[in-house]
Amino acid sequence: MADDIRSAAPVIAPPPVEPASPPRSSQESVPPIARGAEPNRNITPRSARTRLEPERVPHPLRASQRARHPIVVAGNAIFTTIIILAIVIGGALAVGKQRFEAPGPLESDRVVNIPPRSGVRDIADILQREGVIDQPWWVFVGGVFVLKARDELKAGEYMFPRHASLRDVVDTILERKVVQHHITIPEGLTSEQIVTRLLENDVLSGALKEMPREGTLLPDTYKFERGYTREQLIQRMQQTQRRVVQEAWDRRIRDLPIKTPEQLVVLASIIEKETGKADERTRVAAVFMNRLRQRMKLQSDPTIIYGLAGGKGTLGRPIMRNEIEQPTPYNTYVIEGLPPGPIANPGKASIEAAANPSRTKELYFVADGTGGHAFAETLDQHQRNVARLRQIEQQAREAAARAGQDTQAPALAPTVPQDAQGVAPNPAASVVPSPPRPPARTPSAGAPRASRPQ
Repeated sequence: MADDIRSAAPVIAPPPVEPASPPRSSQESVPPIARGAEPNRNITPRSARTRLEPERVPHPLRASQRARHPIVVAGNAIFTTIIILAIVIGGALAVGKQRFEAPGPLESDRVVNIPPRSGVRDIADILQREGVIDQPWWVFVGGVFVLKARDELKAGEYMFPRHASLRDVVDTILERKVVQHHITIPEGLTSEQIVTRLLENDVLSGALKEMPREGTLLPDTYKFERGYTREQLIQRMQQTQRRVVQEAWDRRIRDLPIKTPEQLVVLASIIEKETGKADERTRVAAVFMNRLRQRMKLQSDPTIIYGLAGGKGTLGRPIMRNEIEQPTPYNTYVIEGLPPGPIANPGKASIEAAANPSRTKELYFVADGTGGHAFAETLDQHQRNVARLRQIEQQAREAAARAGQDTQAPALAPTVPQDAQGVAPNPAASVVPSPPRPPARTPSAGAPRASRPQ
């Protein structure tokens, strides 16, 4: 049996004999084992059969199933795209910011009107067309979106300064720095005259629903934007007038012979037409208040003119003698007390003067030939003032005659004549004298004389 086992055992070839190494020189280092070093005890002895088996090589690592998942692949692609886009957008923003803040092409200030309902692109086109900006439209649109101002761009008329950058332009629109127009309404105009001025203003828009009542508009300087309607401006003037009248009425002297704010406005309108000098308003108001207390007729020439011309405000000529006695609802030479309504739109100063007149006993005043008036408490004093005025007028006529000017004119009522535009010339040079009034009207010879345009 031993022989059978030996015959059945595989024949193992002897291991190949390695060629002998060349002898080491004395200079070569000797292996540690040869130098008596401790052998490596971690080495496991291998049998001859084990040494004949091939070395086991580890299998190569396979890619993770998770790493090859479609979602991961897509995520990597998206992330890469985002990074690329961020770089591109960052570069675009840097370039856009530089262009957005670069000085513009304007060589001087320019006014540009942006119509209502204009979009961002429309505004950019308008600014390019007007030469305010020279950058592509997308720079303007991009800047507006970056500033989150798309819904804050409003229509209007804007003044863009010289060399305004796109940022300056956008800031101007966002801050509503619109051009402010203004209109000045002089004191003493009638409502019809004021409406005419509003209609002649081409910056205002729209029509008026109706003619405002006389005395309800406060003369002043009003600011407004292009496109502001005439009706809106009228309402502002009326609101301001009501506020001023109420404030004056609340601060009035309590013993006035007028009972309502409406009467205050009526008297203020007469004061406004009688004098344009600030230091005379309270004295003129006192004369009329004293006359009302004594039940004397006011005898104000401007009331004659309003009774004849109405809202036109001027006759375009002097008052004729027969017109003094001509009955009208406003002629204070005929009616008692105040007229039924204002004869003009008085200013704030005249309203306050009517509410707080001077404390005097004066009942008369007449032009003094220098643009003001001479006041008097008695008829005798007043007649002396009238004589002084006649002397000044005579001297003026003589001077004009020496200069070769013709000063002949028909005898008219004692009032300041007006030219074709209703503007009163210098009383010292052109007041036309008239014969003495009839004796029956002598007590009222102190009728106030106009010294300003009627």
